[in-house]
Amino acid sequence: MKKISYIVLFSLIAFFSCKKDNYDAPTSRLSGRVLYQNQAVGVRSDGVQLELWQRGYSLFTKIPVFVAQDGTFSATLFDGDYKLVRLRGNGPWLDNPDSIAVKVSGNTQVDVPVVPHFNLSNVSFNKAGNTVTATFTVQQVTSTSVLERVNLYLGTTMIVDNTRQDASAEKLASDIVIGQSGSITVNIPAALASRNFMYARLAVKTNGVGEALFSAPQRIEFK
Repeated sequence: MKKISYIVLFSLIAFFSCKKDNYDAPTSRLSGRVLYQNQAVGVRSDGVQLELWQRGYSLFTKIPVFVAQDGTFSATLFDGDYKLVRLRGNGPWLDNPDSIAVKVSGNTQVDVPVVPHFNLSNVSFNKAGNTVTATFTVQQVTSTSVLERVNLYLGTTMIVDNTRQDASAEKLASDIVIGQSGSITVNIPAALASRNFMYARLAVKTNGVGEALFSAPQRIEFK
């Protein structure tokens, strides 16, 4: 009898384990953009994170959602009601404690508005000899924020930022006039001078804020 009981017990465990493993995977896709004035905000690739929370289940835990460098994000979820949260101190914008209610039903889109500390405009890049020069204008969005610096990055791929770059230069706030055109130049490393192209990208950094706001990467032809 004891042997039979063990066989029944193990059969039940196997049955329910199999049933649990055979649950359908989530198929709905939530996607969106982090926006300022209806324009996506550029960030460091996978450096900025949003969170999704869903109540009504025994396991109440966050679902991390990383923001791509072009300000877009996506997650595969089950249908349902979620709260989308902008993490405190995680992004080149003002903290906003208000969550965003999101109802996921099939493929769903939601935009996340933010207010950056500073913004970049009139960005352009020019190669001359063994240098690349970027021109730009720093726009102050939040009056109480303090500018720290502007950085220029070169990279061999379209994913380029302060952690993925092959050459860089910086200009400190003391050499930048907010609202007026400025420039910054970086030398092309000798090891990369024979390439046909690279990608260039600018970043504006706010004092006391971990993440910088980035311009869109631009391809620079070398030949």
